Amino acid sequence: MFISVVTTLYQSSSYIAEFHQRVRAAIQKLPGKFQYEIIFVDDGSPDDSLEVAEALFKKEKNIKVVALSRNFGHTRAIMTGLSYAQGDLVFLIDSDLEEPPEILSKLFDKLTHPGKGRAIDVAYGQQEARKGGWFEKVSGAIFWKLFNWLTDAKIPHNIMTARLMTRRYVKSLLMHQEKEMFLAGLMNITGYRQEPVIEQKGHKGKSTYTLKKKISLTVNAITSFSHVPLIFIFVFGLIVSFISLGAIFWVLFSKLILGITYLSGWASLILITCFFGGLTLAAVGAVGIYLGKIFVEIKNRPCIVKEVYPKNLRRSTASND
Repeated sequence: MFISVVTTLYQSSSYIAEFHQRVRAAIQKLPGKFQYEIIFVDDGSPDDSLEVAEALFKKEKNIKVVALSRNFGHTRAIMTGLSYAQGDLVFLIDSDLEEPPEILSKLFDKLTHPGKGRAIDVAYGQQEARKGGWFEKVSGAIFWKLFNWLTDAKIPHNIMTARLMTRRYVKSLLMHQEKEMFLAGLMNITGYRQEPVIEQKGHKGKSTYTLKKKISLTVNAITSFSHVPLIFIFVFGLIVSFISLGAIFWVLFSKLILGITYLSGWASLILITCFFGGLTLAAVGAVGIYLGKIFVEIKNRPCIVKEVYPKNLRRSTASND
């Protein structure tokens, strides 16, 4: 059997050598004999990750390197790497060693011995408890609850990148044509039977995922899989309109029938104007996000591969580029 390992590189120079050794050892511990390849996808890393990966390629024939022309983001780099994978099984994992490469044995055991006599196509890592400080734990919990509430793609909380997939599943995953992708959502809606393996992530120090990136990921994830925000805006607008209409009739009734004149001042007028002006801007902004996503999809800009090692390396599965 042939297994492909796919990983991405971004500021990963200091992890590559250890990652390579531990992945190779994990494959060798699998029952039976496995041929393997390790595909490093350089996502325009600003350090010397590409040079380190190239040096490994020159030493070992099982190493493949795909260099992107710039930073296209973690998800698109992963999808590009998967399109080059040749294996009957594909092991996807981050190279920063937060996810231990040794999880491969657990994933393989789950994939080959799923229990209840039902075959599965994906065994994925899942954290029992989210790592990090209180802010990371709370924000992560809020994100997954909000995402699952707003969308039909019910994704288990605290899933990891690490997963072992069958060839047919990877082929189906690569059929998705989005340019702005939320990978966990795509992996979920691709279908097939998927089962978790509990594992705890380590901690490598400072994360490359800043607060800005996390907010961007949240917005992208929700708008990629749900149109509920647009429905919410429409319903809220109707509610405000009906309340406003009722208030107008009440003021007219009070003035013409009851003879009551309500006092109004500049402060209340300004506050009401600002309130509804803010609602209008929020509504236009939400619609703008969806229009922006349409704009990106229509342009259909590719994820550009600058060079590959070996030079004759070809995509084994059609990608969304």
